[in-house]
Amino acid sequence: MKRALILVPFLTIALAGPALAGPVNLLPDPVDDDGRITLGELFDNAGEAASVVVGRRVGPTAVLEASQVQIAARRAGLEWNNPNGLRRIVVREGGAAAAETSARPAAASVGASSRASASVEVLTYARSLAAGEVVQPEDVIWASVQSHLAPTGAPQDAEVVIGLQTKRALRAGSPVAQRDLASPQVIARNDMVEVAYLSDGVELTVTGKATRNASAGEAVPILNVQSNRTIDAVAVAPGRAVAGPAAQMARRNPQQFASR
Repeated sequence: MKRALILVPFLTIALAGPALAGPVNLLPDPVDDDGRITLGELFDNAGEAASVVVGRRVGPTAVLEASQVQIAARRAGLEWNNPNGLRRIVVREGGAAAAETSARPAAASVGASSRASASVEVLTYARSLAAGEVVQPEDVIWASVQSHLAPTGAPQDAEVVIGLQTKRALRAGSPVAQRDLASPQVIARNDMVEVAYLSDGVELTVTGKATRNASAGEAVPILNVQSNRTIDAVAVAPGRAVAGPAAQMARRNPQQFASR
């Protein structure tokens, strides 16, 4: 049975006054029974704010943006600090479906004979994607394929691939393979890029031209058009790169430099 992930738009919440319930913790495996996702279904001890609706579920699974849920909770008088730095919250259908998970479903049993025709459930593309498209929650679904067609090291959680960019055109129904995806491109060849040289608290900036495309965390040579010299830098955000001793750190975690 195919299970689609649907990104749920944030709903504006109008409250007469917040119900001050204080700090709350996100439930480890939130579920809802009627398609109306409430704060009480997301957090423990939500108190009077438990009935506040923050999203809708259409289908077996819904995905909420964690930042929007945090805002909704604060407006309702709840304080959630998102200690794990979640980007999205997966909410599953309750009742009979509560035993299912938002990660990869268990593989189908192949039996003692290990038949070549045995099938497994893997992530597949719900539609055809062009090269350079960013994968959205509704673009991937679970489907059964013959075990020999399942990619080696196939992603076991849709969250791993949502937000990545396709390296090539991909057909609807084909299994998701990590090798076909990359972090979204933030710098294109010939873009004018601001390069920050960071060393021991000193920051110098220069503007140059990118000589290749790059995703966040990738090396990108930048041509200084005034000196005609090339700067070895690492892309961190659209139009931004880092050079110097901090470049190695930017390879591992470009987000820490993106807002500088």
